[in-house]
Amino acid sequence: MSPRSGAHEPDLDAQLTRAGFYPHLIADLLKDELDGSEPLRHLLHLETHVERGEVHRHAIILVLTAESLVILHVDDHQPEDSTEPVANVSVEIVALPRLDSVVVSAVYPRPHEHRAGQGPRELTVGIAWSGGSRLDLGPAACGDPNCDADHGFQGQMVREDLVVRISAEADGAAHLDEARSFARALRRATSEAGWGALPERGERPSRTEPADHAAPAPARASRLSRGLHR
Repeated sequence: MSPRSGAHEPDLDAQLTRAGFYPHLIADLLKDELDGSEPLRHLLHLETHVERGEVHRHAIILVLTAESLVILHVDDHQPEDSTEPVANVSVEIVALPRLDSVVVSAVYPRPHEHRAGQGPRELTVGIAWSGGSRLDLGPAACGDPNCDADHGFQGQMVREDLVVRISAEADGAAHLDEARSFARALRRATSEAGWGALPERGERPSRTEPADHAAPAPARASRLSRGLHR
């Protein structure tokens, strides 16, 4: 796959090759998921986790098209009963009107010495979308430590979301700038997709239109799979 990129944006194939994290597999997966759609912008982020002496790599690849956001997660895994590693893959495609928010949080060092054009030291991009939710439940309890009554369950419903954290020191200032640029492009695309679904000011939806031809409910205008690693 060879996405068409802006002059300032690195080619995704080159990034995958340079990262060395199953580049042929990821390129083939993206080609299949895009299914002919033109990739407009992309963001590739690699994470390394150390758990009980084992090193695990995780890749998040975000590809923006004119209609949707493609979210690809790839983890390497060493099964206990095998000497060969395997790759665990998760793919989700979110239509742009379903995206609720793109939140960008930044950490700036020595703010009292800030100069125009100086970038942040850390960046967190959070993306949330409507549709699916995750329900986390657990046994409810009261304040009495001696109480053995059944209090049912309690929990919370969490929307599908994705969080990508990037550090200039660990990932490089250039990668941080790429993430900021991608977030801005995603915000613009989400806003345009949302407002395009809203009626013009003063226009009222028809009440006489047959139900089987009714216009879809307007998407909310606003702004990275879900976070597999928190």
